[in-house]
Amino acid sequence: MNKLSSIFLSVAVLFSLTGTHAQTIGADSADQVGNTLSLQQAVTIAIRHNLLVNQADIQAQVGKVNYNQAWDYMLPTLNGQINEARLSGRNLNTTTYQYVNTSQMAGSYSLNTNLTLFNGLTIQNGIKQYHYAYDASKMDLQQQKNNITLNVLLAYLQILSTRDLLAIAKEQASVDSIQMSRLDTLNQAGALLLLSNLTDLKGQYAGDLANIATATNNFEAAKINLFNILNVPYNRNVEYDQSAFTVHLAEYNDDPDSVYRRSLETMPSVKAAQLRVNSFQKALLVAKGAYYPSLTFYGSVNSNWSDQNLTGIPSNISSDTTGYVNVSGTKYYTFADHQQYDYHKISIWDQAKNNRNQQFGVQLNIPILNYLRVRNNVKQARLNLKNQQLISDNTRLVLQQNVEIAYQNMIAAYKQYKFYIDQAAAYGESFRTTEIRFNEGVINSDVYILAKNRTDAANINLAAAKYTYIFRTKVLDYYQGKLTW
Repeated sequence: MNKLSSIFLSVAVLFSLTGTHAQTIGADSADQVGNTLSLQQAVTIAIRHNLLVNQADIQAQVGKVNYNQAWDYMLPTLNGQINEARLSGRNLNTTTYQYVNTSQMAGSYSLNTNLTLFNGLTIQNGIKQYHYAYDASKMDLQQQKNNITLNVLLAYLQILSTRDLLAIAKEQASVDSIQMSRLDTLNQAGALLLLSNLTDLKGQYAGDLANIATATNNFEAAKINLFNILNVPYNRNVEYDQSAFTVHLAEYNDDPDSVYRRSLETMPSVKAAQLRVNSFQKALLVAKGAYYPSLTFYGSVNSNWSDQNLTGIPSNISSDTTGYVNVSGTKYYTFADHQQYDYHKISIWDQAKNNRNQQFGVQLNIPILNYLRVRNNVKQARLNLKNQQLISDNTRLVLQQNVEIAYQNMIAAYKQYKFYIDQAAAYGESFRTTEIRFNEGVINSDVYILAKNRTDAANINLAAAKYTYIFRTKVLDYYQGKLTW
């Protein structure tokens, strides 16, 4: 009995190979689970709600923004500036051009534009850099979708496996229940030769009920685990599609080398690593572009005003004495006409028009010595590129090793499945003949129970091996980008 219980626990551990990051998200109307949950529907819901998938999607959107910004650097800049201030103390009167002690309001306005004509192709290389980075972030998103798809597939297989094990446990208990009822009837009629045969069967049946309880718990736990991955409220009444894996279990045809070659072409993680190498190569060119002179077109329009600016309007002409002349001892006073003015403040709008000035030109900036910043930036970019190349190479190496391990696990699972088919058939035939002999009273219950336990264990092993082999083949399909069900 302990052996059967340990088999149930081993199966539960086998299908608990992956974990997921759960988040609290309410299911919207599109994610409501009906009476039946198909594998495709489960994958769709999980991809929509999984935390890592959503985070990867956000990073892809950030990459798109950065890529758009790299293109926007091709546009000219246009900035306006408004300055309003109160001045007090000794200031220049722009009307009389004399310094006076006064308090005044003044303002200035400007509109400036700049357009980069040449800067070592840093903008063009920056566009390519962020384009590669954006494509890499999209590959990361696809990789997360593939990962969650594999996790959902594993969880779905776990449900189907534990459901089959529960059915096997109930069938085993049914067989023992029939035998126990038969022996109990014989005992009540006084025809039972050995009472231990009945008590052994009662003990066997109690163990069967314990196995049913364990299998039921494993089945419910598997369903809860799937809903945990989906991040939607649990529905215990949902049915699952058994036909999702109704395939002929044949030997996997591909060899590990061909699987690895195809995985290099299809795995998003490999593509993302190479795209980042390309991005860092362009980043190095961006850093080197700072060695070159930059040529910029610029232009500006400026104006200003002050509440002390006045305009004079001619009014009366006055005649004032300017002195005198002495002629033969006689003083003759002299007079001169003076124009008088009425002064009025000039409006801000008129001052803005009158004081407007503009300038346009090109500026050549030649870098000579700037704290060796450009040289160090180039070194940093070269180191970043080297680091990403190591990551890319290691990604391929790890992928090749994972494919080899997955292939060997698949071979072992297939062999176990084939061996368990033969074992279940052999033990099933042995139990059939043993049961006949037990019913005839030729053998005792200990021989019968031993034969039945071996048959039960073989059936459980066969059911577990079937789903293990299916999962191992799906892992290889995952590496080749062709997960199907």
